[in-house]
Amino acid sequence: MCVWGLASKLDWLPPYLLPSPGEILDTAGIYIFGTDGHGPYAGRFARDALASLGRVGLGFCLATLFGLTLGVWSGRVPAAARLLNTPVNGLRAVPGITWLPLAMVWFGIGLKTTVFLVALAAFFPIYLNAASGAAQVNPLLLQAGAMMGVNRLRGTFAILLPAAMPAIVTGLRLGLGISWAYLVLGELSGVSAGLGAVIMDARMLGRIDMIVVGIILIALMGQASDWLLKNALKFCFHSAARQI
Repeated sequence: MCVWGLASKLDWLPPYLLPSPGEILDTAGIYIFGTDGHGPYAGRFARDALASLGRVGLGFCLATLFGLTLGVWSGRVPAAARLLNTPVNGLRAVPGITWLPLAMVWFGIGLKTTVFLVALAAFFPIYLNAASGAAQVNPLLLQAGAMMGVNRLRGTFAILLPAAMPAIVTGLRLGLGISWAYLVLGELSGVSAGLGAVIMDARMLGRIDMIVVGIILIALMGQASDWLLKNALKFCFHSAARQI
């Protein structure tokens, strides 16, 4: 920050490429605390943040549901691994932006397209880490549980998932981070509200200050969501509390 401010003050950085920290703070203040009618972005933050949070939340929840279920299944059942690993690894290699035109054809512009892209991107790290963690669980633990009368379903939640929790936590955190990256991709498709939509609109208007504000706010919200995820996992799972 100090280097940035010094470079701006000495005119080493042209304002049209990167405005000074003071200008960024002024723009952020107007965007977050301003009122309608005082500029094109004044007071829009609450609406844009809620729209983006909803898209990330829905997409991440879908990715978690399918990624954990299929990942644990693949990690423990060799037939499932043979069935799933090849298509999953193939799809994982496809760049995310190539899914955007297809998603727009399938779902149109709006919530469904962004949620699809977020869920698709977050699915892969969650699936791969869950599969890896489940595969590394010692079978003797499950066998010992079975000898003590623990059925398969209870053993999954009481033995398998806690033992695989370090890998699962890593996958969830990676998936959540990627969700924010793909949120911007989805919102670049032309939605009316969202942090990615603001960045795209600011690019069209040449508002570099607003682009930087959008980037900083996404970074802060991504950090906050990661903190919330870690604390939620600690609260819900004792095994996660020992790992984070």
